[in-house]
Amino acid sequence: MTEHPDSPAAARAERYRTHSAFSDPGAHAGLLHAIGTDFAALHQVVGNLVDHYRATPGGVGAEQQADIDRRWVAAQLDELVARRAGPLADPRPASCRLGGCCRDHSLLAVAILREHGVPARTRLGFAGYFTPGYRSDHVVAERWDAAGGRWRRFDPELDPASYAFAVDDLPVGEASVFRTAAEAWTAYREGSTDLADHGVGPDTPFAGPAFVQRYVFADLAHRQRCEVLLWDGWGAMASPAAAGLDAEQVALTDELARLTVDADAGDETAEQRLDALWADDPRVHPGRFVRTDSPTGKVGRTDLELRRTEWSGERGLVLTVAETA
Repeated sequence: MTEHPDSPAAARAERYRTHSAFSDPGAHAGLLHAIGTDFAALHQVVGNLVDHYRATPGGVGAEQQADIDRRWVAAQLDELVARRAGPLADPRPASCRLGGCCRDHSLLAVAILREHGVPARTRLGFAGYFTPGYRSDHVVAERWDAAGGRWRRFDPELDPASYAFAVDDLPVGEASVFRTAAEAWTAYREGSTDLADHGVGPDTPFAGPAFVQRYVFADLAHRQRCEVLLWDGWGAMASPAAAGLDAEQVALTDELARLTVDADAGDETAEQRLDALWADDPRVHPGRFVRTDSPTGKVGRTDLELRRTEWSGERGLVLTVAETA
């Protein structure tokens, strides 16, 4: 059933039509506007711009490995243009691409859509289509389908020819190939999974309830247009390799997961409650500073206002790296 254009869901979608601080391309808006908004164009461009720091065959270069802690699309585009000027759809060698991950592919796709005035957002969860029998942590995107009155979920990394499902309209519900973090947590609390098969990969220690708990918080942040890195942490989030959770963390995560699932189903009261928690609860909202546990092995304190990270180096040295915007 198509929703009326003045429905609460349609009205709420309007908040995702404009850029967030993270998706704003800065001086490079024209480069994004030159890209089409159909799935084929988004898939081609994000694959042309970003090589996955872990999944790229043969790995990425040292310069690309250092890219993975760039948060803001403006800073990413600054670096891409510096490495190779010209339209973003023009083929570029690996040395002229960025190192990144699913978050960067999806956020760039969202930035392109928002630049065209299309409501779009990123979502965090776990995909079952990379490793058989395992749900890998992943970021996908959603675009508002005004005609259908719904969010259309898609994965800009995927080649449609390689998958049996629609990569530009991922199935949800019982047939879901991508489970949001809130859905994964809810399944765990209902006893249908221990979440041992939800994480970075079967060959890593980053899996299980504490790891998924982080993603419940991070998905809410992305849903609130605060598209942080996957390794940023704040408030009541568990540390990346935490062995367990305390009672307060579990109770708060239960509430956030329930509200997110209900909000995704169209419950406007749940949406409003999430907005209130985000605005008022310091356990939920990242303040000015977040802790950054980079996959490069560095640990930093990131100032989201000044857009710079102070990294703890060897022997207590502190290295400050600023992102341009």
